[in-house]
Amino acid sequence: MTNLEEFLEFEEVHPIDIVETIAEKYDWEFDRLGENQISMLVEGQWRTYSVTLAWSHYEQTLRLISTFEMELPKEKLGSLYEVLNLANDECWIGSFIYWTKQKVIAFRYGLVLGEEVAPSPEQINKMLDSAINVSEQFYPAFQLVCWGDRTPKSAMQLAIAEAIGHA
Repeated sequence: MTNLEEFLEFEEVHPIDIVETIAEKYDWEFDRLGENQISMLVEGQWRTYSVTLAWSHYEQTLRLISTFEMELPKEKLGSLYEVLNLANDECWIGSFIYWTKQKVIAFRYGLVLGEEVAPSPEQINKMLDSAINVSEQFYPAFQLVCWGDRTPKSAMQLAIAEAIGHA
């Protein structure tokens, strides 16, 4: 029986405990920041992503924020915002934002649940997988706009065509 399957035997398991078990399973470096928050490093093809998940019992929401550094020339900020908006139009879950002070792109997603409903290990695993996959998909477009002198639309065409080509 895998660690994830063991959780199915218990009725009440804290969502961050599930995330910690997933991080251990994939051998990700992680730090439990408190009862309701965990931060980890997830290696992708393009970047290492800093992923933080936090559980709010009051809001019944598991929030994921995945970030990666993206320092860019100031004159490219408008183009980056445009490509981020285009990427967000393509995302069914979550959204990208650029935090100028920290010089990072963040992907944010919140899994909102009903009263007395806990997220399953499969939902959390899918949430993590989706966040990394969407970041990996659009990272080249962000790079091309910031450093490759591509227009946001042409960079997005590459990101979308690349995703279709791998399906």
